[in-house]
Amino acid sequence: MMRAAPPTVAFYRFLYDTVGAPWRWTDRQELDDEALRVLVQHPEIAVYVLYHHGTPAGFAELDLRRPPDVQLVYFGLMPAFIGRGLGSFFLDWAIREAWRHEPQRVWVHTCTLDHPRALPLYEKAGFARYKQEVVPA
Repeated sequence: MMRAAPPTVAFYRFLYDTVGAPWRWTDRQELDDEALRVLVQHPEIAVYVLYHHGTPAGFAELDLRRPPDVQLVYFGLMPAFIGRGLGSFFLDWAIREAWRHEPQRVWVHTCTLDHPRALPLYEKAGFARYKQEVVPA
């Protein structure tokens, strides 16, 4: 794992678009380059990249801007690295990194559009369901 400190907009878009494409992530695509730069280069936004033999394999983004909480904003693997056993390893690392900042709570928001194993993986890692919503399509 390596922190991209700070990530360039182009590199962040590569990570976000590649990891998020299968799950239809669009939130950050709606931001223009300047708005995205201000967000991802904020000193309390931490973007970590998982590398596998020198190749980006996934990323995790922690938002430290709202103490006493830390939010795991984005987490995922590049499609070519799904199914290799890296997800639980990387999630464990990201959670430990979040707790290193001594928050009262670490939380993540997910939805049914994410990988089918995302919610079970989060629950196995110790996250508990807090709220569940049904949003009309």
